[in-house]
Amino acid sequence: MLFRRSKSETPAETVAPKPGGKGRPTPTRREAEAAAKARAKVPRTRKEMAQAQRLARTESSRSVRAAMKAGDERYYLPRDQGPLRRFVRDYVDSRFSFIELMIPLLIVTMVLGYSGNQGLASIGNTILLGTILLVIMDMFVLRWRLKRQLAERFPDESHKDTTYYAITRALQMKFMRLPKAKVKIGQELPEHYR
Repeated sequence: MLFRRSKSETPAETVAPKPGGKGRPTPTRREAEAAAKARAKVPRTRKEMAQAQRLARTESSRSVRAAMKAGDERYYLPRDQGPLRRFVRDYVDSRFSFIELMIPLLIVTMVLGYSGNQGLASIGNTILLGTILLVIMDMFVLRWRLKRQLAERFPDESHKDTTYYAITRALQMKFMRLPKAKVKIGQELPEHYR
């Protein structure tokens, strides 16, 4: 107590940080030791260890997902990497597809089906059948045009699984697609994807 400062004797003005400094005060020995202990604390039980792993996995997947949304290709899944897959994504995203109308039309058919009126229910079933036929035709057109474009642009590469990749991407609503669409509907695609 003899040599300690009391709270009233501390300097009132704050010292401006030095240029090139770290911008915060050096921690006291007690604070530094407490922080080191907290970092070195090993989980004692399986439950604590599982919780720590779950938190680390969640944080990792959150950062990867954010990077994918931002368009950073280093964090794409292996199925999404490469110029061939980038072209397939852009090709699917640049065309209008009947699949994008599928969910609103399914809602309409559900409302008509549950209306209680037999005539409206049959109209809803007709709309549903017509929508499914249009989607199937659209998938065949997508496959045919995509194969032709891939043969022109990537003649030396294997086109294995590109049809499946294109159809699964086209089946997703545009705002839900990951990696996010980089082209708009009707936009002209670049000539080279190398």
